[in-house]
Amino acid sequence: MKQQDYLDISLAPDRGTFEARLVEFAQRLDFGIISGSLVVEEPGRPVEFIPVGNTPQAFIEAHRSLDNSLRDPVLKRLKRMSVPFTYTQQMYVDEGSADLWDLQAQFGYRTGISMALHLPEGKHFLLGVDRDKPLPKSDTVLTRMMADLQLLAVHAQGAAVRLFTPDRPLTGPVQTQPVPKLTPNECAVLRWTMEGKSASVTGQILGMSKHTVVFHLRNAREKLQVSSKHQAVFKAVNLGLI
Repeated sequence: MKQQDYLDISLAPDRGTFEARLVEFAQRLDFGIISGSLVVEEPGRPVEFIPVGNTPQAFIEAHRSLDNSLRDPVLKRLKRMSVPFTYTQQMYVDEGSADLWDLQAQFGYRTGISMALHLPEGKHFLLGVDRDKPLPKSDTVLTRMMADLQLLAVHAQGAAVRLFTPDRPLTGPVQTQPVPKLTPNECAVLRWTMEGKSASVTGQILGMSKHTVVFHLRNAREKLQVSSKHQAVFKAVNLGLI
């Protein structure tokens, strides 16, 4: 994917455009379904779920049971994991939920990739892509696909927060603070990270060790006050640093 593909997602002007661009992005990676949800938890208020994507309405009706949600191994992982993971029929079988896989498979949910971003101020962004056919067997292809989707999630959560909670900014007082100053090496490392390159590959491109790349990424995260390299990329883009 190109940098502009991610920027088009993060800069979507309205919900309809946002969802259309998400669906198009997923289809380029050969996934027919993409489902996202911005979850907002605030003291004294009911938890708010704001869905986006092209989830089939028939699937929503069939999967509405609270018991199903509590038993779903994908949803259980999303609550505690912050890295992308794949799911297959075997995951459901191993956790005693084969009947749930049978239920969702008829709507196109046979395998896919899911992830969650746990954000400040009680916000969470969940994203998943699903399809009928198996995932790639090549580790290289699958790793790149997961990297593309994780970077997509970072851009999509920024758009979701902006579009759906305009009166509750994601970063609060931090938005009024001076823009952090990144070194040339920190910017270079973030640019290659944005392109989906690993620390090892980035090091080869820039002529530095993997350890040095990780060092620059850590410094950039600290300066940008974020918890992951992908959030660092998103914030650096938004601030015009890269």
